[in-house]
Amino acid sequence: MPIYKVKGEMKDGLQKYRVRVNYTDKNGKAHSITRIEYGAAEAKILESKLIDEYTAKGAPAAPTRITVKMLYNEYIIAKKSEVRETSLAKIKENIESTVLPYFENQRLDKLNSKQLQIWKNTLFEKGLALTTLQNAYSHFHSLLNFAVRMDYISKNPLNSIGNFKDVYFEKPQEKLHYYKPNEYFRYISAAKEYATFKTSLIEWGYYVFFSIAFYTGARKGEINALKWSDIDGNIMHIRRSISQKQKGKDIESPPKNKSSYRDIQMPLPLIKILAEHKTRQQQDKNFTEDYRICGGAAPLRDTSIENHNKYYAQQADLPHIRIHDFRHTHASFLANNGINIQEIARRLGHSNVQQTWQTYAHLYPKEEERAVELLNSLNENLSICQ
Repeated sequence: MPIYKVKGEMKDGLQKYRVRVNYTDKNGKAHSITRIEYGAAEAKILESKLIDEYTAKGAPAAPTRITVKMLYNEYIIAKKSEVRETSLAKIKENIESTVLPYFENQRLDKLNSKQLQIWKNTLFEKGLALTTLQNAYSHFHSLLNFAVRMDYISKNPLNSIGNFKDVYFEKPQEKLHYYKPNEYFRYISAAKEYATFKTSLIEWGYYVFFSIAFYTGARKGEINALKWSDIDGNIMHIRRSISQKQKGKDIESPPKNKSSYRDIQMPLPLIKILAEHKTRQQQDKNFTEDYRICGGAAPLRDTSIENHNKYYAQQADLPHIRIHDFRHTHASFLANNGINIQEIARRLGHSNVQQTWQTYAHLYPKEEERAVELLNSLNENLSICQ
């Protein structure tokens, strides 16, 4: 019953291990169950628990009697050591809403392609968005892949069905909502005026929040998580994110993906805004470098941020845009002024340039015109030479 070290894979400074336990079920069939754990001591504890569960107390029911719900419970336990808490919550929400209502008591050995096709057709008829449907398929597919790895089934029956395709959907170009520079300055002027009137430190925090959003394009959770220790001269280090949607509690976690770990060079206006705000916060006798830049001892609340967003837009006589649209505001300003797409992707923390290009390509019409002009001039030069 070995423990294997997975070379080169770490999490929170702990080495990744694969723990395997062999057992024989009540039908006399041999099985091997594998789990992932981080840290040598934790891996040994996990091994001990698995041995106790699968050998000392007797093996579980034969794989042929395992239901989708039983598999799901086992799958969630395994995923706890592999993904962030926020990601785990999304997995649970998706499977519990799109898979279990249809297959909760379905035995794995009885699951067939016809049933899965009916499930797919049923979801499609609900008129759900393509992304929602594809996520449902992906999570169900991963769940059944787990069943294959656990030797509960020999192959994944969803493979023969395939995921939902774009061809079934009309995909109109999503219109980006963002403020032009002159609109943003009207907006932020209203925010500054309100903070000045209120003379409240927390009100200044909202002004600073939207200033950071405009000048850096950072995500809401990333801005909420910022501490003064993340500021180094003119560099802002994005190293964490905060989610406030998990049963009322704040969850601080790494950024969205590997590319989201980034250092953003700040312009002078933002540097000045932060310096003035730090001076305000330092009046608090409990101030430390671990204070949240916008909130102080605790992050700003998402609901309050959105309420202030609506109020500032109203005061500036502007249409309301989402907080996420300030990322579009940042990116559109850079794109319209010729900043290359790679730099925009880096500042936004996108995992690949293609994602950025698909969103902002239409903001580069000047480049297309320049390309045509260049080709026209080439043709003219050739004509002269002839």
